[in-house]
Amino acid sequence: MNISLIAHDRKKDEMVDFAIAYEHVLASHRLFATGTTGQRIMESTKLKVHRFLSGPLGGDQQIGAMIAQNEMDLIIFLRDPLMAQPHEPDIIALLRLCDVHNIPLATNLGTAEVLVKALERGDLSWREVVHD
Repeated sequence: MNISLIAHDRKKDEMVDFAIAYEHVLASHRLFATGTTGQRIMESTKLKVHRFLSGPLGGDQQIGAMIAQNEMDLIIFLRDPLMAQPHEPDIIALLRLCDVHNIPLATNLGTAEVLVKALERGDLSWREVVHD
């Protein structure tokens, strides 16, 4: 599966901890991330991550394009709800695309853990049918 890992600045440490905790699950999938988040994950784990631009420079839109083309299967986007984001319209567009295309989306650590456990059990294998 193609999985995107995105985290706002104040959530990057949480994303790295998440990637470390679930490295054994994530390792068998293709990972994508916005710039700094991907770099930090690769520095802290043995995971290989395809890095896009940082979010404010268009990384969210690059991931959104993959969603629109049915090339993304799961999004984990640890958002910081207490900090205004200068690229908020891009973030809203990304969330909207997930809803339009029925892409599982986690915006906080609790939901991310539920989704990665489901991924580990094979509960998201219906996405493979969508690709066929």
